[in-house]
Amino acid sequence: MQTFLNYFETIPSSHRSIILVGGLAFFWILEGAVPLFKFNYKKWEHAAPNIFFTLTTVVVNFALAFLLLNSADWVMANDFGILNWLPEMPLWLYIVLGVFLMDFFGAYLAHFVEHKVPMLWMVHLVHHSDHKVDTTTANRHHPLESVIRFMFTLLGVFVIGAPIGIVMLYQSMSLVATQFTHANIKLPKSVDKIMSYVLVSPDMHKVHHHYMLPYTDSNYGNIFSVWDRLLGTYMDFDREKLIYGVDVFPDEKANGNIKELLKQPFRKYERPTIISEKD
Repeated sequence: MQTFLNYFETIPSSHRSIILVGGLAFFWILEGAVPLFKFNYKKWEHAAPNIFFTLTTVVVNFALAFLLLNSADWVMANDFGILNWLPEMPLWLYIVLGVFLMDFFGAYLAHFVEHKVPMLWMVHLVHHSDHKVDTTTANRHHPLESVIRFMFTLLGVFVIGAPIGIVMLYQSMSLVATQFTHANIKLPKSVDKIMSYVLVSPDMHKVHHHYMLPYTDSNYGNIFSVWDRLLGTYMDFDREKLIYGVDVFPDEKANGNIKELLKQPFRKYERPTIISEKD
């Protein structure tokens, strides 16, 4: 386990790139084999803005990476944070607990806040305005959101007292998890349901991309579904009835244009419609 953790402490950028590109390629192919929806779209044309925002996310994270490294070094040197205050434990448990807590601060909490604060929702809207959710949607985040998410991850490092190895492991797992849950794939319902008791499954996350409330404000989890179940934000919805996007921003052409998406955070705030009766 120590060798495993040591690897992520010094994981080369090339290996992280392989995880990113390899994951996209794998789920892209899988979407063709077992699609949830048979979208009538030009896949590469749809992917263009999503890949653009994936690259801006990479640039932001790379530019700010020194803050993560310095923060992780500081908490370890000063025995600061939850992991450093707990009694000594087996290394495997230390790693699992670290990733579990990082998933809360770096993903669930950040995601929840973005949906509840109107200004942040308008930034996050770039992610939700994709009308054809597939694996390329995973990192479709406005550069401002990339910064916001990074700040929550940084908060997690301090609160948890996470070493850089756990941070890098979490980010690698998070990357693959988001590609998987956004992928336009159709798992057997029983398999998806069982998976969703512990991990965020594709069907579970797709509910979050339904175009109206209250479904839009549910299933915030990234890797672990436990946070949604514990905190009362878990919801079910028939995957056959899903409609992607946000009802108050219905222009699919504008929502696929990079220039328009970059301006999205500065548009007038519009709250998604609440469905009065569940389908």
